[in-house]
Parts: sequence; C-alpha cells; structure tokens
Amino acid sequence: MLGFKSLALACHAYYLRHLHDRPFLRVSVLFLLAALLSLPFADLSLYPSEPWQELRRIFTGFVTPQWHNWSTLGNALLHTIAFAFIAILTSVVAGLLLSTLFAHRSVRVFSASIRAVHELFWGLILMQTFGLSAVTGILAIAIPYTGIFAKIFSETFDRQSSLPSLTLESKKGISQWFYTLFAQSLPELTTYVRYRFECALRSSAILGFIGLPTLGFYFESAFKQGQYSEAACVLWVFFGLIASIRYWLKWPLIPFYSVTAWFWLPDSPPVYGSYFWQFISHDIWPAPLLEGKLFAAAQWYGTQLFELLIPAAGYTLVLSLLALVLTGLLALILFPLASKPIVGRANIAGYGLLLLLRSTPEIVIAFILLLVFGPSGLPAILALAIHNSGLIGYIIARQSEQLPLRADHPKNVNLYSFEIVPRIFPQLLTLLLYRWEVIMRESAILGLLGVTTLGFYIDSAFEEIRYDKAFLLVIVAALMNIGVDMAARRIRTSAGISNANLSASTQTATPKAT
Repeated sequence: MLGFKSLALACHAYYLRHLHDRPFLRVSVLFLLAALLSLPFADLSLYPSEPWQELRRIFTGFVTPQWHNWSTLGNALLHTIAFAFIAILTSVVAGLLLSTLFAHRSVRVFSASIRAVHELFWGLILMQTFGLSAVTGILAIAIPYTGIFAKIFSETFDRQSSLPSLTLESKKGISQWFYTLFAQSLPELTTYVRYRFECALRSSAILGFIGLPTLGFYFESAFKQGQYSEAACVLWVFFGLIASIRYWLKWPLIPFYSVTAWFWLPDSPPVYGSYFWQFISHDIWPAPLLEGKLFAAAQWYGTQLFELLIPAAGYTLVLSLLALVLTGLLALILFPLASKPIVGRANIAGYGLLLLLRSTPEIVIAFILLLVFGPSGLPAILALAIHNSGLIGYIIARQSEQLPLRADHPKNVNLYSFEIVPRIFPQLLTLLLYRWEVIMRESAILGLLGVTTLGFYIDSAFEEIRYDKAFLLVIVAALMNIGVDMAARRIRTSAGISNANLSASTQTATPKAT
C-alpha cells in the first residue's frame, strides 16, 4: 500500500513539474491513454497461416522484377502521370479562386466537404456516371484536392505581411493582390503544389484498384495472381517515378506537360448527362423517401444508423487513433536514422529508407501485411503507421539538421534524448494532428481490402448496386473527417502549438523543383 502511494505521489509530482506547464506533453499522454483504452475494441487477431513460403516468393519477386509487355506498362505510367498532372492543374486554379473567398463560411464548409471524401470514394461515385473514363480519374483527384488547395492557399495568404499592400495605392484590385499577397506567397505555393503533385501521383496509381488503367491496376492484378516479379516491376517503376520528380518536373516544361498530358489520357467511353441526373436525383436516395413515405424513410435511416453506421464509424475511429499513436512512436524511432547530427553521413541510407516508406501507398503495404497477419485490423494499423511515419520522420529529420547546436552539445543517444527530441517534439505533435484527418481517410479506404471500416461497407454497397446505402456511408465518412479536422485544430490551439509552419515543413520534406 505504501509503495502504491509513493508511486502515485511520484506521478503527481512529475505531472506538476512537466505536464502541467507543457500542454503539448499533456495532449500526447492523453492520446496514448486513449489508444490504450481503444485496444479492446480493435480486431488485432493473428489468424493461423503459413505465409513464409509466400513471403519468400514476394521477396524474390521484389529483387527480380520483370515485365512481359513494356508498352502496356509505359501506357499505364503515362496514364498515371496524365491523371495526376491534369487534376493538379484543375485543382490549383479552382483552389486559388476559392482561397480568395475563403473568409465566407459557405466556401469553407464547401471546401471541407469535398476534401473530406477520399479520392477512391470519389472514383467509385463518379464511376457510376462516367464509367472507367479519363473524366472519372481526373475529377476523383481534382475535387478533393481543390478543397485542400483552397484551405492551404488561404492560410498561406493570411501569413503574409500587409506592408507591401500599404505602399501601393489605396485602390484595391486584382493587380494589388497579384503584386503583394500572391508575389510574397509564390515560393511557398509552388513548393506545396509540387508536394501535392507527388501525392496526386500516388492517388492516381491507387485509382487503378477500382479499375482505371493506371499503375495500381497492373500491380493489383499481378499481385493477386501471384506474379510477384511483375508486381515488383510496377512498384519499382512507381518508386522511380516519385524519386525522379526533381529531375523531370521543371517549371519551364509545365506548358509542354500541360498540352501533352491530354494526349496521354486513355480512351474513354461516351458519357451521357442523363446518367448523372438519374444518379443524383434517384439512385442515391432510399425508395421510401422517393415515394414520399417519410415514416418508412425514417425507419430505414434508423436501421442503417444502429446496425451499420455506428459500428463501422466507431471501428474506423479506433483504427485511426491506434495508427496515429503508432505513427508517432515509429517516427521517433525512424527519424534518427536520417538525422545527420545523430548518425553523421550514414543518414543517406536513412533518407532512402524513409523515402521508400513514404512513397509506398498504404494500400500496397496493407496488401502484403494481410498475408502475414490475416484479415484483421492489424495490417491496416501497421500499414498506416509505416507510411505516415516515413513521411513525418523524413520531415522531422530534415528539421533536426537545421537546429542550432552548442559547441559542447552531447553525442549519440544523449543528443537524441536530451537535445533534439525535446526541441522538435511540438512540431512532431503538430504534424501528427495534421495527419490525423489523412489517417482517418486512409483507414476508411483500406476497407477495400476486407478490413471492416467504412470503406468495406461502401465498396460492398456499390457492388450490390445499393447506391442509397453507399451515399449515406460516404456522407458519414466525410462528416467524420470534418469532425477529426476540427478536433485536431482545437487540440493544437489548446496545446499551444500551431500549424502555421506546416507548409514550411512540407518545403523541407520535398526539395524544390527548378
């Protein structure tokens, strides 16, 4: 009893000395406790399997990539780039226009709504109207990215100095905005757009998982058929595409890419406007509501709420919370491998590892982990944590190299524990809270692999041609993402940390294109 009291007093003293005056540490502890309390609600079962022979085949295929028809793979590569490039061009223009009106609540709500729906969900929705066409691929990326650009561009403009505008004439107009706010923001905007283009390439590749002819389509087909050398070849091509962006994405070549990208698009079936009207006016609404039977419609929605929405949404939230905490722990373990002050010149290998992790889409990592652990929530949690820790670890490692250190600073483990981690931890927490919405969105889409998140039921509803149920689930997924984004903003404020330097972090994560 005395020992327990002593432990309680020690914990209380530690709280008063460290956590009480450091709210960001208090937030970290609360997230850790929430994750621990969520463990009983997550399916982390290990299903009996003998995956080692299959894993050996995967490893052999990974180191011996090959492809039978290079023209097919080349076309898939061009389709992947074309979808991403045209979507980015479209969303940058639309996001820039919305950012100038972002002070209006209606614009903020609209932007939050469209970015809250994952690109794969947009693809599934648009496919019902436009089929497996170029329009589906472009809009599936452009719509959510428009909402993202509107938010980021607006925040970037708000951070700029007002002094240049005060030196001009009092008359306001497009010229004043262009030569003051836009001119100041341009370096940051261009760097962020380049980072978003890398994300768009991943999104474009992933759209192949729903049938569009990008790299993801050929990866999924080869992997499911056990042709691991072919799947590895697709993956290596994608890694090469991401790693070489700095060499071929030159700003003077943007006009050339803007024209030629249209010729790289795949052939598309004809699109009829009547299909779109039929979809939005009839297909996505339950039959009782269309028939004017309000009581029956209320019963239908109530049934869906208690039997489907609450369990699926709760499980998605649990997986995202566990993945978020694990991401933070892995980032703390991985970033020293790429931090020059800690490991010296060996950081090049660490950067290579983090680049590999951040470049591999979560759905691809989960694909492989499902073989090892079986169809539970564990592969989803690990896949989300591995990918996001690679990204955050990369950013934190770059920032650790920019910290000014004393001439007599400690070395090795002491440098990591007592010098670097305490100074970068608030930024690490900021990045984690910023990525929470992304992890939530990705948790949902991993349902396409059989994990019972919202995405699993959305995919099932589309396959069963139950568009009313699918639309309801997509709305719930969007509302959850909006809620997590709002919660993360409030937590950042209460913890005394800010997302004002997130764009700067992005700049350190992606070298500038020249």
